Amino acid sequence: MTLTKVLFNNSPLSLRGLARLLSSVANPSAETTKLSSGYCFELTDEQKEYQALARKFTREEIIPIAQHHDKTGEYPEECVKKAWKLGLMNQNIPQKYGGAGIGIFDSCLIAEEIAYGCTGILTVLTSNCLGQAPVILAGNEEQKKKYLSRMVEEPLICAYCVTEPVAGSDVAGIKTKAEKKGDKWILNGQKMWITNGGKANWYFVLARSNPDPKCPASKAFTGFIVDANSPGVSFGRKEWNMGQRASDTRGVMFEDVEVPKENVLIGEGAGFKIAMGAFDMTRAPVAAGAVGLAQRAFNEATKYSLERKTFGNLIAEHQAVQFMLAEMAIGVETARLAWMRAAWEIDQGRRNTYWASIAKALASDVANKCATDAVQIFGGNGFNCEYPVEKLMRDAKIFQIYEGTSQIQRLIISKEHLMKAKETLM
Repeated sequence: MTLTKVLFNNSPLSLRGLARLLSSVANPSAETTKLSSGYCFELTDEQKEYQALARKFTREEIIPIAQHHDKTGEYPEECVKKAWKLGLMNQNIPQKYGGAGIGIFDSCLIAEEIAYGCTGILTVLTSNCLGQAPVILAGNEEQKKKYLSRMVEEPLICAYCVTEPVAGSDVAGIKTKAEKKGDKWILNGQKMWITNGGKANWYFVLARSNPDPKCPASKAFTGFIVDANSPGVSFGRKEWNMGQRASDTRGVMFEDVEVPKENVLIGEGAGFKIAMGAFDMTRAPVAAGAVGLAQRAFNEATKYSLERKTFGNLIAEHQAVQFMLAEMAIGVETARLAWMRAAWEIDQGRRNTYWASIAKALASDVANKCATDAVQIFGGNGFNCEYPVEKLMRDAKIFQIYEGTSQIQRLIISKEHLMKAKETLM
């Protein structure tokens, strides 16, 4: 590839990249003349800084407190404040509204590092991204100014309020009703398993606005921004879950809650598409979190295998253990590439549904496999709460459930695949 082709192909090129390119043209060698516009596995200096900051924060602020929050279920309020102050929250809010405006790929780098310390705390910190996604995607100027700007002015929390007691993956089955009365909407219903439900300043709420059961999901639901202090909003007790106990998970109830018309996203009937579109932004970060947990399990198992001896040898010298470590390595590395592809696709402005579901499904399974195998390598100690891997095993399970179960991901993948096949193979 010539310099002329690179400079005039309308592709963005950073000053640093241009400097390297000019250097290679001026001093050609076997190494520097092999230029490519294809895949690149090197992070930029800025991305390395994000990664280093998140890694340092995790080692110093999260790992030391993770066990405490797992045992007590206490909300990590001080950790939230510190993360917010460092810019490790709300990264996707556009600069226009005071945020960093970084891409999904960069957010994933941060998520993976934080997950290494505690995925419960990760869920607390990153659920803002899910709550904000509908507003970023579909909000008008006034809505974005009002609800996104406040998130960077102080350490506030928001929540994605969609799941219901009888409607998890079956989003189209939600029962919460929205009735239009004059210039307001009245919400009635109950949501369940809402992350940050009791801590949120505001919610994205999906409700059925068309009572006709034959109305398709694409037109039956409307998305609302609801202030948490609105009369009629209440929430239940904190749920005591198997893992990720630092997360504040509760039911949220709406009883004759008035929502002004200016808090409707896009318009009546657009809610389902908005709610589903948000997942294209958030499933890659969830996958990155699963990879962070898997990497921690892999590291802990490796370290232990180099300390523990059986039959006169380190267990790392036994082929059975070596093969388990090798499987962990394969899983971690491939799952990481999967979230990178999914994040990269959406950062290019393309629909990434197919890649996001692949990343989420793969990384979720890898996290569970790595955590389970880490417990096995630790043996009896792995089953004991004084060692770190039993927590990893408990924390890992939810990755196969929240933001769409692993089975739902496979339905999405197969649907997307067959759509493409009909276009290209028939």
